[in-house]
Amino acid sequence: MEEKQSTDLKIASAAYSHKFRKSNPGPAYAWPMGVWFSLFFIVPLVIIIAYSFMKRDVYGGVVPEFSLKAYQQMLSPAYGMIFLRTLWITVFSTVVTILIALPCGYAMARSRHQTILLILVVVPFLTNSLIRIFAWITILGDNGILNQILAGFFNLWQKITGGTAEFVPHKFMFTKGAVILVSIYMYLPYAILPIFTAVDRFDFTLLEAARDLGATKPQSMVKVLLPGIKSGVLSAIIFTFIPIFGTYTVPQLVGGKDSYMLGNIIVDQVQKVRNWPLASAFSLVITLISMAGVLLMLSTGRKEAQLNKKSTKEDTTTSIADAISSAKLGETK
Repeated sequence: MEEKQSTDLKIASAAYSHKFRKSNPGPAYAWPMGVWFSLFFIVPLVIIIAYSFMKRDVYGGVVPEFSLKAYQQMLSPAYGMIFLRTLWITVFSTVVTILIALPCGYAMARSRHQTILLILVVVPFLTNSLIRIFAWITILGDNGILNQILAGFFNLWQKITGGTAEFVPHKFMFTKGAVILVSIYMYLPYAILPIFTAVDRFDFTLLEAARDLGATKPQSMVKVLLPGIKSGVLSAIIFTFIPIFGTYTVPQLVGGKDSYMLGNIIVDQVQKVRNWPLASAFSLVITLISMAGVLLMLSTGRKEAQLNKKSTKEDTTTSIADAISSAKLGETK
């Protein structure tokens, strides 16, 4: 009897499994994305890795012979200085971007006009990035809007004091400051949106509880709010740090010799020097840093999900225990 029941259960389980696979063809839906991912991510990455370990051809391209010369060149002091400069500009720009995005995201999440504010944040994405960079060139140039305003104040002061000095345009363009300013502007929306999402999901009763326990408003913000939106802040850091670290157009258009970055090296090595192995080596470094950031974000999100699941399970267990205790007390009475 038991064997018959076990056999029937197996048959029913197999039939249900077949029916489930037939009605939910998940793997079939994943095939197009898998093919796309393989063709446009894995294959190019494999080519970059392979090229970085080959020799440079005299006329461009690569010679299919194993070589570590590209990595030896990459470790030279000159490229080391460019790497440190790129890292400094990226870290500084990211820190300033996050400091601006935090109050913006908080204000948006607490506002009654979230839709309007979100539209204002997203509007820059509707314009081509090159147009936005050229707009900053118009503002920061020697004959730009900013210098014209300064010239107006300077000439007014000369008329008041009776001076005859001529205005000398301030050098805003082709500096590190211009690269940092435009980078912050370009990637600020990428930082505001994840912070806004995290703050919008935050339970603000925790801040009230912290205030009731004696914490000041700044203390409750630092010790309760920031840890609660840690995933959003981390996402904002990654979405800002990685693009700035590998950017090419911003330092190319508004930067000078003292703001030459890794992205410019890669483009110049491909287009001008025709040293594809060295360009591949630098590209591989940027790719590895990007992948490390993404994996860190995923691991942090997984840990938070596990903690939320654990806390929900504990709350459910406590509720069941309280209900049982209440029932027992009722029976006793």
